Amino acid sequence: MKIIHTSGTRKRAVARATLCPGEGAIKINNKAIEQFEPEYIKLKLSEPAILAGNAAKKFDIKVNVMGGGINSQAEAARLAIAKALAKADKKLEKVFLEYDRHLLVADVRRKETHKPNRHGKARSKVTKSYR
Repeated sequence: MKIIHTSGTRKRAVARATLCPGEGAIKINNKAIEQFEPEYIKLKLSEPAILAGNAAKKFDIKVNVMGGGINSQAEAARLAIAKALAKADKKLEKVFLEYDRHLLVADVRRKETHKPNRHGKARSKVTKSYR
């Protein structure tokens, strides 16, 4: 079995996952999933492994995440883990797509850029309040 490299993005966060044969350990920035503090982040990160079942126990996954906030980083890492598992086992691709499309397809939405002379607002036109 060869080593698989995948990446996942969400807003400004970028996650790079490396999947290699092992005993099912998943580490994100050299930290085990069990050590992540908000419970919903921990559950979000472990979703692909839970859906994969015994297939995930054959591999070790190391994820490096940078940029963005805690939620964006979690979603980027989740995407990278799911892509790596789907690449290793083609049957999992259908399982992931049926459960949640965002496990394999990145969310392309980004923050709207700030416009000039609007004092930090993203909208380019001022809304009128006298109508």
